[in-house]
Amino acid sequence: MGAERERDTGDAALLRAVSRGDADSLAALYDRHAGWLHARLSRRCGDPEAVREVLQDTFLAVWRSADAHRGGEVGGWLWTIAVRRLADAGRAQARVARFEPPVAEVAPSAEDDVLAGLQYGDVGTALDRISPELREVLRATVVDGLTTREAARVLGIPEGTVKTRALRARRELRAALAALEPMGGTT
Repeated sequence: MGAERERDTGDAALLRAVSRGDADSLAALYDRHAGWLHARLSRRCGDPEAVREVLQDTFLAVWRSADAHRGGEVGGWLWTIAVRRLADAGRAQARVARFEPPVAEVAPSAEDDVLAGLQYGDVGTALDRISPELREVLRATVVDGLTTREAARVLGIPEGTVKTRALRARRELRAALAALEPMGGTT
């Protein structure tokens, strides 16, 4: 706990220095956080170039608005910025795609299905069976560890909707997992 508090204090101090225009502090903040941000963004986006651009945009936003941080964990604040930038990039890509001719969707290969099953097992299979809007709420709140308020901001929906969808998602995920069990029993 002491090391976490010390790191938080260090991050906060770096952020204050960044707000005063200290590029070395931004570099130190980048060195501390870019690795885990890149890993988490890569889990949400399969395009490595888009992930790199979002990461760059995130730290550019930090440089421009470090004084907007209102306390709290710096890592959480950085993640919120990164997820917003990723959502913005997705929307921009969707706008461009509207003007491009449609490309035939490629079904996952049998090998991809097997690898996904090995990596995620029954939970991954069950997740595929729930609706995309429920799956996104689970990703935001469980996988990404965002609070209800942060998830609402990132997903662009009201907090109450996040809570309702999270409840429905858990219920549907339990039902999907139960359906996967042999003859409805435990192994």
